[in-house]
Amino acid sequence: MSYILHIETSTPVCSVALANEQDGVVWEKVSFEGPSHAALAGVFVEEALEWLKAIHQKPVAIAVSGGPGSYTGLRIGVSLAKGLCFGYDIPLIAIPTLDILATQAIRIHKENPGFLYCAMLDARRMEVYSALYDVQLTPLRETKAEIIDESSYSTLLENQKILFFGNGAAKCKEVIKHTNAFFLDDIHPLAAGMALLAREKYNGNQFEDVAYFDPFYLKEFVGTVAKNKVLRP
Repeated sequence: MSYILHIETSTPVCSVALANEQDGVVWEKVSFEGPSHAALAGVFVEEALEWLKAIHQKPVAIAVSGGPGSYTGLRIGVSLAKGLCFGYDIPLIAIPTLDILATQAIRIHKENPGFLYCAMLDARRMEVYSALYDVQLTPLRETKAEIIDESSYSTLLENQKILFFGNGAAKCKEVIKHTNAFFLDDIHPLAAGMALLAREKYNGNQFEDVAYFDPFYLKEFVGTVAKNKVLRP
């Protein structure tokens, strides 16, 4: 039995989880009281490793959220993940934050057919980082930065129901008013939500270069949005 250790610190929520190929997630710790990653992420990881030690196991890989997300949060999570990879001499797996969000929204909502899924991470003002998926988690549009206004997604919404979620979606409720626009609250990127995606990458040997991997920070696209004024789907 092989265990992957998952670390998610891209938003104010801090979480760590363990999963194996047979049972899925077997251990999880989450704090919604953040941002407190500097204080909690290392503690959660230590507890996870103690749990593995008690059953005479070690992680075979470390999975970490690869962004976009907050600079401080991602830096803490990725630095911790890299240290573990070097210490155990195991591979690093990076999962895009928006994929983690979409996986959780689809799991909750998949019994309602006919929806597209729009994951949104908050940046500032009416700026978000977003990605669009179908129910199979297939990306339907490249991940991008955008400023949300009343015309955002209007063309798609004419013929398609879209479910918006993530901490960037809440502020869009008063702007995106179409009858085909729906909002799912309390969807956070969590370490447990990475498990299936990380296992797929592990089985496919899709690993990052531990020495050179750097996550995608939200601050990297703020200048792009400001420069281009408005980016629409």
